[in-house]
Amino acid sequence: MPSLLSSRGVRQWVAVAVLLAVAAPLSPAQANPAVASVRALAPQTGGTNKRRTATKRRAAAKPSATKVRSVAKKRAPAPAPLKYTAPRGSSQLALDLSAILSRSTRSGSWGVAVVSLESGDTLFTRNADRQLLPASTMKLYTSAVALERFGADYRFVTEVLREGALGSDGTLRGNLVLRGAGDPSFSRRFTDETSGETPMATIARLVAQAGVRRVSGDIIGDASAFEDRAVPEGWRSRYLGASYAARVSALSYNENLLRVTVKPAGKSAAITFEPALSGIPVINSVRVVAGRGARVSVIQREGSLEVRGTVGAAGSGRSVQVVAEHPALITTAAFRAALEAQGIDVGGGARLARAASGAPRVTMLPSAPLGELVLTMNGESNNHFAELLFRNAARSAGVVGSADNANILLRRFLWEKARVQPTDIYAADGSGLSTADRVTPRSMVQLLDYASRAPWRNVLEQSLPVAGRTETLRRRMKYTPAMGNLHAKTGTTNDVASLGGYVTARDGERLAFSFIYNGRDRWRAKEAMDAMGATLANYQR
Repeated sequence: MPSLLSSRGVRQWVAVAVLLAVAAPLSPAQANPAVASVRALAPQTGGTNKRRTATKRRAAAKPSATKVRSVAKKRAPAPAPLKYTAPRGSSQLALDLSAILSRSTRSGSWGVAVVSLESGDTLFTRNADRQLLPASTMKLYTSAVALERFGADYRFVTEVLREGALGSDGTLRGNLVLRGAGDPSFSRRFTDETSGETPMATIARLVAQAGVRRVSGDIIGDASAFEDRAVPEGWRSRYLGASYAARVSALSYNENLLRVTVKPAGKSAAITFEPALSGIPVINSVRVVAGRGARVSVIQREGSLEVRGTVGAAGSGRSVQVVAEHPALITTAAFRAALEAQGIDVGGGARLARAASGAPRVTMLPSAPLGELVLTMNGESNNHFAELLFRNAARSAGVVGSADNANILLRRFLWEKARVQPTDIYAADGSGLSTADRVTPRSMVQLLDYASRAPWRNVLEQSLPVAGRTETLRRRMKYTPAMGNLHAKTGTTNDVASLGGYVTARDGERLAFSFIYNGRDRWRAKEAMDAMGATLANYQR
């Protein structure tokens, strides 16, 4: 039973009190004055008349069930819209932001910090040292640690190595190894606009140009640059079937999404994959049935795929997209298929292993520049890009790319460069999807302050959505002083709404801010954030 002091308990007892008041017995005159008048005038000689009169009294006194329900379901009026203000002076700014927050959400926790990048002044705080779930504003931290480590022009390199001698006839007597480096741009979205060539087709073509005509052994995938854990700490199980929660691997392709298409082909079903796969067993358990409908599911095992379901003989088939449960193996099988498309004969299958020490390089494919990867990651809030960049930031000779190592590096970087207390942040992942992540609003504005002076400052700011204009902020703060002015990273989950970035005040003063809300009243929290953002844009000293 809820406590009487809780808001839920108060609402329940108010509802009960209303029901008791409505259902209380009424006197005949209270219940129906007309009945009282009839009783005074009517003769009192007939029992039938008495019974009818009593029935009328009871009916009049007892409210209908419909009426009781309508009273119980009566709700408080909707809260008034939250509007931005035009404060003059820091004292008025603090009062206005406090007023917006006080009228914002009915439950949950807030953390807010606003600082001036010009003077270093702290203009406003509310629970600035409270550790909160950041959602996708965690990508600000991932961007900063990766850019600090590598610089905006850095490129990750996917390598092809050989285990064996390459003969003059183009035969590799041994295995060919695809070694991943956690390249987010190893994906069909980075297809060459002129040639239409995908990155996978490009690296296979480079192998052919290096003189390889036949591989006698296997095609091996090496994902050892990252830890084996494919699902970060704190990811909810309900996320795992969604494209925004793809598995993490140093050897990833097409953001670890696999499209499976099933079509009727006579008495059997034809199955194709995108990307095309080769060298791993595919079990076809799809039945062709009468009609046009189709139902398809994919069972993924460590070394094979099974496609189940039905497809209508008179239909056009069905295409489904699934998250690759074993992305390194799927990427290796896609590489084998791409080699075959280049006319290279492969004797063995596709499997995973670490490349032999000292294996010579056949060719390599560099990624897009890190600055471009950060632009994509923050603009569309791409979790897969964030997870790969986060682990890459920690990776070095002898140090595996893991979330734990990246968290250690991030804390050290923030302490040394931005004076953020190591206890103010815990990064279980790089995307903010984890329920184990914690940051403080103060740490976020300290990070933003350092970033505003870093060599890569323009790259970070240009990657952030713009209020009323682009990406995840294109519909927010439209036609306010923040429109086209405020640049910030958004964050949203079922339990979090957050916003962190930069805005220029009315008199040209540059501000950094962090708004974090943890709770279920997310839409009202976003409305408050938009009002605060526009208020900062309208502020002047």
